[in-house]
Amino acid sequence: MLRISYEPQRAAGGSVLKLEGQVSGRWVAELRRAYDDRPAAGAMTIDLRDVTFIDRAGIAFFDEIYPDVTLINCSLFAAEQLKPVIARHDAV
Repeated sequence: MLRISYEPQRAAGGSVLKLEGQVSGRWVAELRRAYDDRPAAGAMTIDLRDVTFIDRAGIAFFDEIYPDVTLINCSLFAAEQLKPVIARHDAV
């Protein structure tokens, strides 16, 4: 299960998607929908503090959107899973 909360950041002019649970399976499609439905203006931040698992589909999603978003509050587990994504984009 994945809970997705949207928080506009008026001061910064962007928005935050706060995720709680597992970024996996069918929940990746829900995350993609939330990401695609965000306002076009401003920066997008994704808060991963309460993410407990990311499967291959979730990693592929983050690979598609990174570095167009800022990922914050990664648990050690999520940060380890996302290392290849970040390394691949930072090497370009």
